[in-house]
Amino acid sequence: MQLVVENLTVAYDNIMALHGISFSVDKGEIVTIIGANGAGKSTTLRAISRMIPSVHGSVIKFNGENILKYSTDKVVSKLGISHVPEGRMIFGNLTVTENLTLACFARKDRDQMVKDKKWVFDLFSRLDERKNQLAGTLSGGEQQMLAVGRAYMSGRKIMILDEPSMGLAPLLMLDMFEALKEINRLGTTILLVEQNARLALKFAQRGYVLENGNIVLEGKASDLLIDPEVKKAYLGA
Repeated sequence: MQLVVENLTVAYDNIMALHGISFSVDKGEIVTIIGANGAGKSTTLRAISRMIPSVHGSVIKFNGENILKYSTDKVVSKLGISHVPEGRMIFGNLTVTENLTLACFARKDRDQMVKDKKWVFDLFSRLDERKNQLAGTLSGGEQQMLAVGRAYMSGRKIMILDEPSMGLAPLLMLDMFEALKEINRLGTTILLVEQNARLALKFAQRGYVLENGNIVLEGKASDLLIDPEVKKAYLGA
C-alpha cells in the first residue's frame, strides 16, 4: 500500500475529532472518504499533510516512510503529497502563472516543470486564457482548477483533495472530475473527501464511510453505492 493510516487519533483541546481510524490507499488508486459535515473528513486530510498534530500512537506511512517525522512543507517537497484544501487557498494577489510557478519552489527539474505547466494549461484551457490574470479575480470554478493545477505542479505522487466539487455548477463539477481522472490515468494516486457522496463513489474505486470520527463502513465504491444504509444516509434514497 502506498498510504497507510493506522489508529489515527486527533483531538482539538479535549474534544476527540478522530477516534483511532485506519485505512489505506494503494498506488494508482482513487479512494474516497464520505460522511456528514463534522464527521472528521477534513481533519483526516489535514493530519496526513501534517497541518495539524495527531495523538501519540497514530501511524501514517507513505511508501514505508513515517510521515509524522516530516514538517508540512517536507510532506510536499520530499514525499510528493499534494493537498487541495477546502476553500482552495490560492494566492489571490498573484497571477495564475505565478501561482503555478510558486508551487514548484522545491523542484529542480526545470525542463519537466515547463512541460507540467503546459500540461496543466492544456488540461484547463480556461486557465491558459487567464494565465496573466490575478487569481483572486477568477470565478470559483476557475479557482478550483487553479488549486488542482497547483497541486499537480507541486509533487503529485499522491493528491489529496478536500471537497473538490464545492461551489461548482453541475457541468463544471463533472469537468473537474474528468480532469482528476486524467491526472490519475497518468499515474497520480488520489484520495478525496467529498460531500457529494454519489459523485464521489461513481468516481472512486474504493470508499470509506466516516461517522463521528470513526470509520463505520468500507468497501468497493460500487458496493457502497447500492448499500441500503449508505443510500439512506448519504445518497438521498
